[in-house]
Amino acid sequence: MIRVAQIARKTAETDIYLKIRLDGTGESKIDTGCGFMDHMLTLFSKHSRFDMEITCKGDTNVDYHHSVEDIGIALGQAFYEAIGEKRGINRYGDIALPMDEALILAAIDISGRDYLGYGLIIPTEKVGDFDTELVEEFWLGFVRNAKITLHIKQLAGTNSHHIIEGAFKAVGRALRTASSKDPALFNEIPSTKGIL
Repeated sequence: MIRVAQIARKTAETDIYLKIRLDGTGESKIDTGCGFMDHMLTLFSKHSRFDMEITCKGDTNVDYHHSVEDIGIALGQAFYEAIGEKRGINRYGDIALPMDEALILAAIDISGRDYLGYGLIIPTEKVGDFDTELVEEFWLGFVRNAKITLHIKQLAGTNSHHIIEGAFKAVGRALRTASSKDPALFNEIPSTKGIL
């Protein structure tokens, strides 16, 4: 079964096209209108090994808020569609990922229940022209629509860029593990309830 999904999401604030292939090699083509977000999503794609194509035309003349939040929503919707019934997946994934002085813990349960435990303490309000508070908005949009439990905790770090980059890499790696197939499970749903 090919685990792939496409989302076209258009509002008064953003126009997004997103395609994801879970069993990929980490190839990406990203154009969000925000250079920093392009960088983070490219890293996420590489470390998750999800092939991703994302374009976003947003009201960046206002700021990046709507674009970043709506990309998170669209990515969550695409992941939820691509993962399907979740048969045979590991379900859980976690990593403590170092990025220079930053150390980020990401832990994931592809549970069917959305929850974000957000614990990044980003010392600056901006990285370039990107508002760092939008990192939380992105992950909120993602988990609500992917229907996963995600904890992101900062164990160390003083550089804003490193902290955020570490988070995107860590979530990518943890999600790669959680969404990967476990040969021991064959085609089972990894839950006593029989559904996730």
